Parts: sequence; structure tokens; C-alpha cells
Amino acid sequence: MKKKGYHVLLLLILITGVFAILFYRRPELLKVLRYQNPDDQTYRIFPQSVVAKADTAFHFIRTNNRNDLDTVSVMNSKHELVPFKKYFDDGQLTVFMVIRDDTLIYERCAPGYSDTTLSTLFSVGKSMTSVLLGKALAEGRIKSLTDLLITYVPELRSNPAFERITLRDLLSMKSGLEFTDAESNYLMAIFSDEAKYFYTDDIKKQLLSTKSAQPPGTFYKYRSIDVFLLGWAIENATGQKIAQYFQDKIWKKIGAEYPASWGLDHPDGFANTASRFQSTAIDLAKIGRLYLNKGNYNGIQVIPEEWINESVHLNAESPALSKYWQKTTFHYMWWLPQLPVNGDFSAEGTRGQRLYVDPLTRTIIVQFALKGGGDFPYRKISRYLSGLPFAYPDSYKKD
Repeated sequence: MKKKGYHVLLLLILITGVFAILFYRRPELLKVLRYQNPDDQTYRIFPQSVVAKADTAFHFIRTNNRNDLDTVSVMNSKHELVPFKKYFDDGQLTVFMVIRDDTLIYERCAPGYSDTTLSTLFSVGKSMTSVLLGKALAEGRIKSLTDLLITYVPELRSNPAFERITLRDLLSMKSGLEFTDAESNYLMAIFSDEAKYFYTDDIKKQLLSTKSAQPPGTFYKYRSIDVFLLGWAIENATGQKIAQYFQDKIWKKIGAEYPASWGLDHPDGFANTASRFQSTAIDLAKIGRLYLNKGNYNGIQVIPEEWINESVHLNAESPALSKYWQKTTFHYMWWLPQLPVNGDFSAEGTRGQRLYVDPLTRTIIVQFALKGGGDFPYRKISRYLSGLPFAYPDSYKKD
């Protein structure tokens, strides 16, 4: 009996030792296990770098709400046509706004939310990083997308994995660097690079030890690590922290009415440019307005029109991927639907955060959600509210 108790004690000591070593080597695992899948308010556990509002706010015109949208049939994630109100409730949407020609024509908010609620936008931050890169290029802080990353981040020169990566490789998510996402089983998600970088308190330290998986420029893989590296390059090139540069060059220039923020890995640390940007819905719409107006805000060219066009059009480039019925591809950190028409584009976050822009109908749609929000109803809604025809592909509808 004593021998059995000794073996149990020895096993407990061994297990404790393994976990002690594991948490020592991966301290962020404590946060991963505690918080697991983050939601739109998880940003509160991280240090924040605040982005100040504009000195003079821009206000969209508000009119009577188009309540007829509530009954319009849209496709949900099960390929079923349902009334939009049901789509809103089932998808746990928190805010849904439709703006056309600077007029807010429809808005629905869940209890406890409004268009002024600050929320994490997750991968919408990737699109904001693309905005910043365009500004840095326009100012000559960054010379060209063909420049090597190590030109701007010499701290990485000691690691051969970075020696051939260009800024365009990062913008196209073709760095070739190792990265495991969290879209797998529970155990693998916990130990994924996605979870590690989201909860680590030192992003740059993690980046320094990254290994190469493929030659840069040859293989597309959606990964946050490429956006971190772009953020590092922008900070070094401009001499400003991401939040400060975003505030001075973008946020205060577009009439933002409320502060935004970037989540940091530690106090006064590095911004998580891939997935910890916070904004209100009403102000995120102003980024959509900026891009709808080709980078111009009330007569001032905030972002070059050439960068807008290059960012939201494939031109002669081949799609990096093709997903869903609208054959959406990922380009310069924006999502571009290709079928049956093209020209609209969106920034998207993993929990259903969306900024959708449709130049054809001059429509901006902002959606915040808690769990994903379902399908892609934005084209149907923008066409309906503009009096234009729209039909889902027959092959997509549920039998």
C-alpha cells in the first residue's frame, strides 16, 4: 500500500514538474487557458494605447430607420433564406448599420450595445495596418513594397528566415514563415501560434525566433505573424508607435467622434496589429467612407487614391484563394468578392466584425457580432436598399 502511494506521489510530482516547465517556457498558456476564445470585450485585460478622437467630428446624416429591412430574406450559414431580423438574432449580432451617401438609413443594436460601444474588431486590425502602410509609402517613410523587411527591421538580420522577405510578401501573406492557426481541435488551438501571439506579453521576442517553412513569395497562408512584422516595419520607418501614427495620420483626419485603441503586449509595448484594434461602429464606418471616397476626406487626400485602387482591386493578379459563393479572395489585407460581379470589398474579424463597402451603390455596412454572424448578406442588403436586383446563386441555396 505504501509502495502504491509512493508511485502516485511520484507521478504527481512528475506531472507537476512537466507543467511547471511548460508554463515557464510558455507563460502565455496561463492566459490561454483562463480566457480561451476572446470576445469583443476581452481587450480590457490588455494594456491599451489610446487613439485620440478628431478635434472636429464628422457626423453622418440620420433619417428614419428603414424597418422594412427586418423582413428581407438573406442567406444564413446553413444556406437557408431567413428574415434579416432572424439573421441578426441567430448570429448574435450586436450592431448592424447601413449608410448610403453619408446617410444612416438603417440601424439595429442588441440590448446593451450601440453604435458608440467600443469593441475589439480582431482581424479588421489587419486592414487598418494596410491603411497605415499606404500612408507610410505616401510619405516616403517606406520606399517600396519590394524593399526587404530587414531594411526596416534590422533587429531580424540575425535570423536567416527573414533575409529574403519583402514587404509585399508580408502584405500578401506569403512570408513563408511557420505559423499554426487556431482552427483545429481544442488542444491544438491552445498550443497554436495564433493563441500564443494573442496572449503573449512580448510579441517581438516571439518573432525573433521564427523559422521558415517555405521560400518567401511562393505560398499564401493566412497568418497573423506577417501583420506583426509589417507593424514593426511601420514603427521603425516612421519613428512612431502604431497608435500614435494611426491617430495623427488617419483617425483625427477622418472626423472620428470617439477614441479608438490598439491592444499592447505589455505596458508601453508593441501593438497587436493583427487582432487587437478597438473602435466604435460609427467611427469604423468613417474608414469605409474614406475608402469609398478614394482616400479623400472633405477635400483633403488622407490616403493616395492609387493606394486605395491597388488595395481593393486585384487588377491582373491571380486570386490568393477563393471562398464562399461570392468567391472572395484576400488581397492587401482586404477581402474582395469576385462573383458574380466585383468592386465591393470588406475588412473582416473572426467574431463577425465587418466593414463592407459597395462603391456601386455607395453603401457602407458595419456589423459587430459575438460569434460570427453567418453568411454574406451585405450585397443583398445594399442592392435591396438601392432598388437594384439581386439573386443568390441557385447552386448555393439549400434544397
